[in-house]
Order: sequence, then structure tokens, then C-alpha cells
Amino acid sequence: MTTTTNAIRIHENGGPEVLRYEEVPLEAPGPGQALVRQRAVGLNFIDTYHRTGLYPVPLPSGLGMEAAGVVEAVGPEVTEVSVGDRVAYASGPPGAYAGARVVASDRLVPLPDAVDDETAAAMMLKGMTVEYLIRRTFEVRPGQTVLFHAAAGGVGLIACQWLRALGVTVIGTVGSDEKAALARAHGCHHPVVYSREDFVERVRELTDGEGVPVVYDSVGRATFDGSLDCLRPRGLLVSFGNASGKPDPFDASILAQKGALYLTRPSLFAYTSTRQELLTSARALFEVVLSGKVAIDIRQRFPLAETAEAHRALEARATTGASVLVP
Repeated sequence: MTTTTNAIRIHENGGPEVLRYEEVPLEAPGPGQALVRQRAVGLNFIDTYHRTGLYPVPLPSGLGMEAAGVVEAVGPEVTEVSVGDRVAYASGPPGAYAGARVVASDRLVPLPDAVDDETAAAMMLKGMTVEYLIRRTFEVRPGQTVLFHAAAGGVGLIACQWLRALGVTVIGTVGSDEKAALARAHGCHHPVVYSREDFVERVRELTDGEGVPVVYDSVGRATFDGSLDCLRPRGLLVSFGNASGKPDPFDASILAQKGALYLTRPSLFAYTSTRQELLTSARALFEVVLSGKVAIDIRQRFPLAETAEAHRALEARATTGASVLVP
């Protein structure tokens, strides 16, 4: 039986003005699918990439990659979840900005009772991103010092806490004194306000000229060259986002000139491609959150109908911590 739900859709690429709040049909789940009534939806920078066309999606399209809610129905051959289960997800295709949604059941993660819906929606994509970045892309070790850009953002605040719990010293770039204070309160040892400080010079100063073994960079064009200059010989630049735009093309021989450096461009989806990888990553995240080592700081809430306002705030770097949309 077909019903309807409210959702945010785009029919063309562009700014926040292209976001439309619409009533859309909601089909019954098919084989390997589950219908989730969503209680909270996560807001992430990747959503703006889909909206603008930086990461192209077929149009018209929904937006949003993560949400939490309750399973209302399951299709044939579904074994991963049951009706009534509380679940969350952080995966494509885009379409999480909705009151309800049909999702592939093998992408759904059962939620512990102690994790509420808003917390789950705010942490799955960001938290599992941190998990793969610091445990698998570059496995940090106690005593190391790392550079993490956008330390006061949703990913950054989780990363600062998790890294500190692992005994790692965090240098974090931020855009203001207020964000510096926020990052410091969440475990960042050395916030660097990039609007008035040269972060390359600061990193070299804090590491006695050696540089760091790894830089985690979700900013992109504005920080890419500087990030390379912060690395010690054979260091790794993990470029995992483009908040300031895509980095310009560059000559790979620069990596040799700057000390035989490494560069990777990972994605969460490549690190959670199997269900076992997905569940392992989610369990690691739940463990650090439930232990109290990492707190999920939801600092903005927007009604789903006001998603355009949320996107404007996100792109203006006017948000800190995590944001959620409430259907």
C-alpha cells in the first residue's frame, strides 16, 4: 500500500533556495528493505555537495545520508532488523531528509537503549568517519601529535575527544576564539585560529620543527597546500572533505619534494562497504560514547521544513558541533 511522507527534495542544483519541502509517495518495502519512521535526521557537509552538484546525484533527488528512527515494516527476506526495532544508518543513496523512508535493511544498525534518537542521528556518519580515520586510515598511537582541521565542527569535536582518550596530542584549526574555546573543551590541546595564525608555523613550533605524522583535512582547497607542509617525512595527508572547495590539481612529484609524503582520499562508504565492517565501526563508536569518553554535542536543531536555513548556517560556518533536523 502506498502512503506519503514529507521530504526535502531538489529538482536542480544550486544554493539553499533549491531545497523544496514536498509531500512524496512512500512505497512498501521490497525484498531486503525496511520502512523506517524517522525521529531525527543528521545534517552533514556532504549534503551540501549533493545539493550544489559537486557530488552529482540524479535529479530530482532527496538529500541527507543519516537518520535514526523505528522500523515500521520489513520486506521479504529481511533478517537484519524487525518491526519495532530502533535503528540508525549513515549511507547512500541520499534521501534521509524525510519523515519516513525505505532503506536497505543491511545498512541499518540496531541502536543501544542508552543512545537516544537525536544523538544517534547526530553521530553515526560523523562518528564512524572518525572511527575509520583514526583507527584504520592512520592508526594513531599514544604519544603522537596530529593535526585535525575544523576541530570545532561535528566531526572535529568527536575526533578531539576520541584522540585525547587514546593518548594523542591534538593540534586543531578553528575559525574564531569562540570555536577555539569549544575545541579545547572537547579535548583539543592546541587550537589554532587560522584567521590570524599561520597554522603551518604553529604546527612546526609545537613539534620542534619536525611536523606531524598525519593531517586530517576536511577543509580542502584553503588548507591543502599548508597541510602538506605540516607533515614530517613520509607523513600522510588524509583529505576527506572539501568544505572550502575541491583542492586544485597538483603535480604528484611535490610529494617527493616535500619528504616522500603520502596522500589518501578516503570515504566512509569505502570503509563500511560490508555489513561486518559497518557493525564493527558502529560498535566501536557506541563503546566510546557509552563509556563517556566521547560526548555528542548537538548544538543546533532545525525543523525539517527549515532545512534551507540549516544549510545556510552550515555553509557560513555558523554552526558548531552537530546539527539535527527534526521531521
